[in-house]
Amino acid sequence: MKMQTMTQPEKVPRENLIAIFAIALMAFLGILVETSMNVAFPALMKQMHVSLNTVQWITTGYLLMVALLMITSAFLKQRFTNKQLFVTAALAFILGDLICALATNFPILLLGRLIQAGCAGLAIPLMFNIVVESVPRSRLGFYMGMAGLILMIAPASGPTFGGVMVYLANWRLIFWSTMPVEIILLLLGMGAIKQYAPTQKIRFNWGQFVLLAVAFVSFTLGVNSLSSAGLVSWQFLGGVLLAVAALLGYIWISKRSERQLLKLEIFKNPVFTYSFFAYVILQFCNIGINFALPNYAQIVVGATSLIGGMMLLPGSLITAILQPWFGHLLDEHGARLPILLGSSLFLIAALMFTLFGQGLSVIMIAVLYIIFSIGRSMAFSNTLTNGLKEVDMSQRADANAIYNTGQQFAGSLGTTILAALMSSVKVSGMSYAHETAIGSQLAFGLIFILSVVNFGFYFIVFRYQRTDK
Repeated sequence: MKMQTMTQPEKVPRENLIAIFAIALMAFLGILVETSMNVAFPALMKQMHVSLNTVQWITTGYLLMVALLMITSAFLKQRFTNKQLFVTAALAFILGDLICALATNFPILLLGRLIQAGCAGLAIPLMFNIVVESVPRSRLGFYMGMAGLILMIAPASGPTFGGVMVYLANWRLIFWSTMPVEIILLLLGMGAIKQYAPTQKIRFNWGQFVLLAVAFVSFTLGVNSLSSAGLVSWQFLGGVLLAVAALLGYIWISKRSERQLLKLEIFKNPVFTYSFFAYVILQFCNIGINFALPNYAQIVVGATSLIGGMMLLPGSLITAILQPWFGHLLDEHGARLPILLGSSLFLIAALMFTLFGQGLSVIMIAVLYIIFSIGRSMAFSNTLTNGLKEVDMSQRADANAIYNTGQQFAGSLGTTILAALMSSVKVSGMSYAHETAIGSQLAFGLIFILSVVNFGFYFIVFRYQRTDK
């Protein structure tokens, strides 16, 4: 196969721009549909006769599958060409779209979502790899920033998009409407995406992957059983113990292996480690609240699916506009200012959600979500940048893989745990809406507690960090 030269002009060639556009939009679609079904959960619960704790697997399963694929991203980059990964991602999305659109019951719908998750799991790492390989160094910051913006805006835009589709027809339109776009992107990208480095026929370490997969899945299943089985149940304790055993097994095996899927020795760096903990907490809260608020609006307030999705749009748009400024704050003033300012806004919004958790109106939700979204995004993007700055160049690829895997897994846990809390209140004679309101207040309270915990992590980060510029 003919390799493209690594000597690049200052101007990005048109063909490279087309390739970046195709893979970036594909990654955006893959992330958009993560949360687009959240507004359809009340309708799905009635139509398919499932509980909130079950229907949330439409999002949790999707995110969990993406996390598992993220683990393999370093191997896939070495083993397969960019075009092979691009085509596979597109076909996974199209096939998943078709299955979901035609699904007649919940298991088939879930199967379609798991297949569709292959798109995001492959496209997100591929997007960053293509940008790094095809853009000249002088323009890399801009294009990497735009790629990172997709990861932050797409999940928050999902409920709005889903709400509009449900309002226009029903939840199936989410899949029918994205399918032709994905087909166009497939045709567009096939001719533009090039290969910049040779592939290698390396072996995949199935043993390490299976152990990590068992750890992720068993922990998620254990946590998911909390609302129905309780804290001291064999389902919860068994799931957690199995996850711990699998993770310890992975650590033991990886230390004795020449190739590691995730190089855990990077956690010896305290700045990276505590930045990572804060980063995944922010993602946990982001995906969790993007699940909770549209369902709260419909079940508790009685809003339509359109309103349930549209009320998050102002926060998403304002955050997108301000995103370049968030990065500018770090460049000009160091990481401490934007991270602590963002965390403070995040904490204030979480506190307000908690205090008024049983009596929120659509307007209150929209206003508080603007504050929440600005604070979370300001801290989120700069936490990632600050954590990666403290890592040696030789470890950057592994650090990125760990961040990507962690954020997807944290998102799946956010949906699972907040769904469990929202549906945990069962009082005889109390309406379902009132039970959900109390459960939602518990969910908001957890987000508030985690926002306080993050300040502790940042205190440790800045204590160890010599300079935050």
